[in-house]
Amino acid sequence: MAKKPLYITDTILRDAHQSQAATRMTLEDMLPALEKLDKIGYWSLECWGGATFDSCMRYLNEDPWERLRTIKKHVKNTKLQMLFRGQNILGYKHYADDVVDAFVAKSIENGIDVIRIFDALNDVRNLEQSIKSCKKYGGICEAAISYTVSPVHNEEYFVNLAKTFENMGADVICVKDMANLLLPFDAFSLIKKLKENVKVPIHLHTHNTTGTGDMTYLLAAEAGVDIVDTALSPLANGTSQPATESLVATLKGTPHDTGLDLAALNEAAAHFRTVADRLKAAGILDPKVLSVDTKTLIYQVPGGMLSNMLSQLKKAGKEDKYYDVLAEVPRVRKDFGYPPLVTPTSQIVGTQSVMNIISGERYKMIPKESKALLRGEYGKLPAPVNEEVRKKAIGDEEVITCRPADLIEPELQKYAAEMKEKGIGKTEEDVLSYALFPNVAETFLTERDRAEKIDGEVRELIIEDIS
Repeated sequence: MAKKPLYITDTILRDAHQSQAATRMTLEDMLPALEKLDKIGYWSLECWGGATFDSCMRYLNEDPWERLRTIKKHVKNTKLQMLFRGQNILGYKHYADDVVDAFVAKSIENGIDVIRIFDALNDVRNLEQSIKSCKKYGGICEAAISYTVSPVHNEEYFVNLAKTFENMGADVICVKDMANLLLPFDAFSLIKKLKENVKVPIHLHTHNTTGTGDMTYLLAAEAGVDIVDTALSPLANGTSQPATESLVATLKGTPHDTGLDLAALNEAAAHFRTVADRLKAAGILDPKVLSVDTKTLIYQVPGGMLSNMLSQLKKAGKEDKYYDVLAEVPRVRKDFGYPPLVTPTSQIVGTQSVMNIISGERYKMIPKESKALLRGEYGKLPAPVNEEVRKKAIGDEEVITCRPADLIEPELQKYAAEMKEKGIGKTEEDVLSYALFPNVAETFLTERDRAEKIDGEVRELIIEDIS
């Protein structure tokens, strides 16, 4: 077999703790290990995007932009990677093109090298602006296929999508298996087809929720995949990615040898073991997320979606309806045109399934997000929808058939004006934080600026005393 080393992206600074510990790892947790991680020789370190941006401000009292700049100061040799939701950026709705463009520009300016861009519906129109901006500002554009299983999602569908991404300018194509549905032999077949049809590198992302992730990576390596996502062992497996050290050890001495040093990996892992222990002691990391759960293979529901639905049922005092809701998910998904179940569509389908069961009548209650999905506000659904359900949801309203963002006027100046009126924020990055999460950012920026003002006044007093 020809030698084809496998490259590794480690997710310890982003997806690993997002998947296991609700994105609660702090910058302080990361700092002691950053230079160790930089010396390992990863293809990239995923450290930003996804839910980290919101969580930094909402729960950790951290400026996400400052986090990125600090990581960049310590990681000088390894590419930094982020996850970007296409026209949704890092939020839960579509933003105007000027906001997307500015966010991409500032992400790259502050230290991001690789932007993994995906759309929950695989609607390529929702990736147009972010891909264009990524190329314009010199980023490495990794366009991602949201992998799922349905009557309309087959190898031909995914290969055609990959070809489209390549033609749009993608430097790398990622198969993003967010629910750990891509089984080992299916991975071998899909990766082989992709390698035969596109010239750019193929990057595979999965989780280990169903216990199949390691085997999927092994067979993908045999099929010629270029890069895979793993997580250092203290926050690996379960709902996170397969463990970095295990895969590195497995491939050592084979044609796919990663070339990474196990001793260096173990040194970095030793630090994150203390972080994982702290998160467990705080009750943030529930050991349940580490166990194998094959329900995903039956219901095609990602782990985060499962916990979200269970939480909704608990609030309604209907925990006994859990399996009824799980059985309802595939029915709702079919009615909604088989969207892949990833943020935000996983939340929309999950919430609708819960409402259908607890109300005792299907579609008696239809949330505004379900209506928006059926109206086409999120983009084109992969398959025809149930027209009776759509009629019940939106009546005779017209369905959007153009690129949804074409209907959104430029927004950046409006957000900047709002902030000026409120007297908050200082930088262009602050405006972007506010654009994505207005309420959270307003609270965070008000507190940050107040603390800085007090700190400045104290410093002035000290200087006066000294002089």
